[in-house]
Amino acid sequence: MMQARKPIPVCEAVEKVMLHAQPGKIELVNFSDVGGRRLAEPLIATNQVPTFDKSPYDGFAFKASDTKDASKENPICFEVMERIGAGELPTITLESGQATRIMTGAMIPEGADCVAMLEVCKDFQENGKQYMEMKRRMEAGQNIMTAGSELDEGAILAEKGAYVNPGVEALLATFGYNEVKVAKKPLVAIIATGTELLDIDEPLQPGKIRNSNGYMVGAQAKRAGADCKYYGKLQDELESSYKMIEQAFHETDMVITTGGVSVGDFDLMPEIYKRLGAEVLFNKIGMRPGSVTTVAVKDGKFLFGLSGNPSACYVGFELFARPIIQKALFNNSCYHIKAKAVLKEDFPKPNPFTRFVRSNIEYGPDGLEVHLAGLDKSNAVSSLGNTNALMVLPGGTRGFKVGDLVQVLLLEETRGQAEFQI
Repeated sequence: MMQARKPIPVCEAVEKVMLHAQPGKIELVNFSDVGGRRLAEPLIATNQVPTFDKSPYDGFAFKASDTKDASKENPICFEVMERIGAGELPTITLESGQATRIMTGAMIPEGADCVAMLEVCKDFQENGKQYMEMKRRMEAGQNIMTAGSELDEGAILAEKGAYVNPGVEALLATFGYNEVKVAKKPLVAIIATGTELLDIDEPLQPGKIRNSNGYMVGAQAKRAGADCKYYGKLQDELESSYKMIEQAFHETDMVITTGGVSVGDFDLMPEIYKRLGAEVLFNKIGMRPGSVTTVAVKDGKFLFGLSGNPSACYVGFELFARPIIQKALFNNSCYHIKAKAVLKEDFPKPNPFTRFVRSNIEYGPDGLEVHLAGLDKSNAVSSLGNTNALMVLPGGTRGFKVGDLVQVLLLEETRGQAEFQI
C-alpha cells in the first residue's frame, strides 16, 4: 500500500506536479475551427497595415499646398476629377487645383497629400463640372493613413499559446491564415469510482447517489481546453477497476478518477497506482477541501486521483489538473489569475490549513466583491453552480468579516498568470 500520509503545502504540491509537465502537440485546423483554441506558433503579420496610403474619412483629396492662402475670406476652389470608393483604384494623377472625391478606406490618388473631411468642404456643380471649395489651410499628410503606419510586416501580434478570441480571429483573417497551427487538445480519461454511484438516467435508490463528479470534471476539463473520454463508473472491486484504469492510461493523455483515494476499505486507487508502477508525487495536501487529492505519474502521463466529495473534487481539478492541461496547450501563463476582492459576507470558520472557498465574484462600484457561492462543505454540490472563483484563506486564520480584503482565484478568465501564487 501507499506510504503514510503526510500533508504537504499546496504550493509544494503544485510545484511537484509541474516538474513533470509535458510539451504539447500541434495540429493544423481550418480557420473556421480556430475559435477558442490556443496558438501553436506566434501570429505574425504577413504584410504591412495599411498596405497603401488611404483615407480615414469621407472627403476630398488634393495638394495641401493649394490651401496655403485659404481662409473664410479667401476660399480656394478645386475641380473634382473623379470619385473613388473603398476597393477602387484612382485613375487620375492630381495637379494643382484638382481634387478627388474619396470615401473612407479608399486609396489616396497620386498627386494628393492630404484629405479634407466632407463636413468642412462645400461641393457644387457649374457648367457641367463638379467643384469643391475650401476655407481653411491643410497640412501635407493631414488625414492620411500612410502605408505601414499601423503595423510593419513581420510584427508579432500574438504569442505562442495565445487564446484565440474574436480579436485574434480578426487578425488571423486580416493576414490570410486560412489554416492555423494550434495546440492539440489533450485527451483526458474521466472515471468515477464507487459502488454507490448511479447513472444520470437511473432512478434514485436507497443508499445510492447519482454520479455528478464524472460529468463535472469532464466539463471542467473542456473549459480548460481538453477533450474528454468518459469511461464510466467503477465498482469497488480491484481487478475490474485496475483493468479499466490501465486501458484508459494507454488510450489517453491523462487519467482523472474521482473517489477511491482515501484510506477506507473500499478505496482502491493506492493499490492501482502501485500495480501500474506509477510514482506517487503526493497523497495528502495541507488544504481544505481536497486534502486527500493524490497525483501519480508514469512515462510522463498523469493520474489525478481527486476526492469523491464534489466540492473537494472541483477544487482539486482547478489547482492541479488544469495547469497541466494549459501547459499542454502552450500556455505559459497556466495558473488562475489571483486578484483581491472585498468580502461581502462573514466567514467565521477557522482555517487550520489553506482553505479554498467556492465563491461568486461581482464587479461592484469600488472593484471586485466576493460572496460565498453556497454551503461550504466538501461534500456539497449545491454551491458549485454559482461558483466562478475560489476565495483563498490562509492557514492559521480564524475567520473573516464583511469588508475584509481577501484573495480570489478567477476561474472563468481565459488569461492567466505565469506563477502559482496564493
